[in-house]
Amino acid sequence: MSQKSIDNRVYGRYRAINRMSPKDIREMYDIFCKYYGNTSLDTFLEDMSKKTGVIVIRRRSDRHIVGFSTVAVLDLHLRGRKVKGVFSGDTIIEKEYWGSRALVTTFFLVLVRVILANPLTPVFWLLISKGYKTYLLLANNFFRFYPHPEGAYSDYEALAAEYAEMLFPGSYDSERKVLDFGDGYQFLRDDVAEITEDMRRRYPKIAFFEERNPGWARGNELPCVGRAGFSDAFRYVFRLMRKRAQTRRKLATLPAPLTVPEASARGAQ
Repeated sequence: MSQKSIDNRVYGRYRAINRMSPKDIREMYDIFCKYYGNTSLDTFLEDMSKKTGVIVIRRRSDRHIVGFSTVAVLDLHLRGRKVKGVFSGDTIIEKEYWGSRALVTTFFLVLVRVILANPLTPVFWLLISKGYKTYLLLANNFFRFYPHPEGAYSDYEALAAEYAEMLFPGSYDSERKVLDFGDGYQFLRDDVAEITEDMRRRYPKIAFFEERNPGWARGNELPCVGRAGFSDAFRYVFRLMRKRAQTRRKLATLPAPLTVPEASARGAQ
C-alpha cells in the first residue's frame, strides 16, 4: 500500500484528556493490549490521568481509533533557564497503518502551538522509548536531539534526567541513563519491534538505539529529548515538502497505465 493511500485512510486530532469518552479510552486500551504485554486497565488509566491530552488517530471510514499518543506539557530547566517540555507517553498505532504520517504531523502541530504560546521559552519534545520505532520518530524528524548517534547535544542529558525523575521517581538509572521499572513492567510483544542482525547492519540508528537501551525487550525505556524551535519547525516542513516532491517525481517516471483498447490488443497477441 502506498504512503498516500495510508495517509488518506486515517487522520489525527489532539484532544484534551477530559474530552475523551469512555468508549474512546476503551478503544485505545484494546489497541495497547495488542502490542504490549504485562499491562492492565488500571495501570493504563492511572498513566492517562497524568497526561494533558491525547493525539488520536482515527480511520476515516468509521472514525474508529487506530492509534494514539498521550501528551503532557511540563515546566523544566536547562542550564538554569526555564524551558517547556512536551512529553509524549504511550504511543501505538495499528500495524495496518504503520508508515502513516498522521501521528507525526498532528504531534508537530501540537508542538507548534506550544512554541507560539511561549515565544521566548525554549520548547523540547520529551519521549521515552522502549522500541526502536519510537526512537526513529525522533531521530528521523528532528535535527537537535539526544541521545544522538554522533554524541551531539549531550547537554540535553540533564534535561532527560530531570523529566525522567519528575515523571518516574526512583526508576531512572543515572549510570545506564535508562528507566528501569523491573521485571513487572509492560513490554513490547516479540513480534512488534524485533531487531534483527540485518537491521543492525543496515540501519545505524537502530543499532545505536539497541546499544543505548540493551534492556528494551524487558521494558526498559530510553529517555530522549528533541529541540523544537522555530528553526527546527522550518527545517521539518522543508524536509517534508522535499520528500513529497521526490515522491511526485518518482510517480511521474512510472509508465502510464494501459487504456482499455491497448490492454485488449496486447492480450490478443
